[in-house]
Amino acid sequence: MQKIRVLVAKPGLDGHDRGALVIAQGLRDHGMEVIYTGLRQSPAQIAKAAIQEDVDVVGLSSLSGAHRTLFPKVIEELQSMNAGDIPVIGGGVIPSEDIPFLIEKGINRVFTSGSTIEELANYINQLVVPANSQVAKKISHIGIAVRSIKNTLPFYTETLGLSLEGLEEVESESVNVAFLKIGDSRFELLEPTSETSPIHTFLEKRGEGIHHIALDVEDIETRIRHLSKNGIQFINTEPKLGAHQTSIAFMHPKSAHGVLFELCEEGGGEEA
Repeated sequence: MQKIRVLVAKPGLDGHDRGALVIAQGLRDHGMEVIYTGLRQSPAQIAKAAIQEDVDVVGLSSLSGAHRTLFPKVIEELQSMNAGDIPVIGGGVIPSEDIPFLIEKGINRVFTSGSTIEELANYINQLVVPANSQVAKKISHIGIAVRSIKNTLPFYTETLGLSLEGLEEVESESVNVAFLKIGDSRFELLEPTSETSPIHTFLEKRGEGIHHIALDVEDIETRIRHLSKNGIQFINTEPKLGAHQTSIAFMHPKSAHGVLFELCEEGGGEEA
C-alpha cells in the first residue's frame, strides 16, 4: 500500500514554524510522507504544490490570526485548479468560535492547540483510507454488448422472464441501453448507435457478449484517486456522465486482469 502523502503548509506572513515542523515529523513517525512548503506561502503556491506533489491531504497551520481569510483562499485555489477533491485540514491558534466558519468554508477539520499527533494521524488515516476499504457496495449492472436490442430483448424478457425497466440513449458513449432488473442489480444491453462507439469496436473484435461489470461506489472521484495511487490505470481519469444520471469511470483491463470494470456512482450527474 502506498504511503499517505501530506502537504504541511504555513500560509501568509506567519513567521513561526516550530509547531508545523513538529507535526511534520510526528506524521512521518506514523508512516506518512510529509512535504513541508516552508514559511510565508501564498494560497496559490500551496494549492500548486499540493497538485505537483500529488498529495492526499493538505494541512494548514496558522498562528497569525489570518486563518479566516487564508484557509478559505486555499480551498478556492484548489477548486480553481480542479483539485477541490483534495481534503484540507487546519490547525494552530484558532479560537473555537471560528471553527464553524472554517468548516462551512470547506476545511474538513480544525485541530486546536490541545490536539495530539496521535489524534491528527488517526483522523488523516480515516479520511484517506475509509473504514470500509472495500471499493464497491454491490454490482450496479453487467453491461452486455448486442448488435440489436430489438432482436436480443425477447431472450431476456420471455426466456429469462426479466422485466424491461426502460430504454435510454447515452450520447456520450454512442449507445442505446435497455435496462433489465435482476435482484438488486441489472443487465444492461448495449447497442451501438454509430461506428465510433466503443461497443461497435467491441462487437467487431469479439462479437456479442459481456462487455463490462459495473461496481456501485460512493464518492467516485475519491475512489479514482485512491485506486490510481495504488497502480490502477483508468481509461478516463475524470468521471463522465452515463445512463440513469450516473457518474462513471472505466478501469483499464490491463490493471484488472483482463476485466473491464466500471465505477458507477448513482445520481452523480445530469442525464446524458
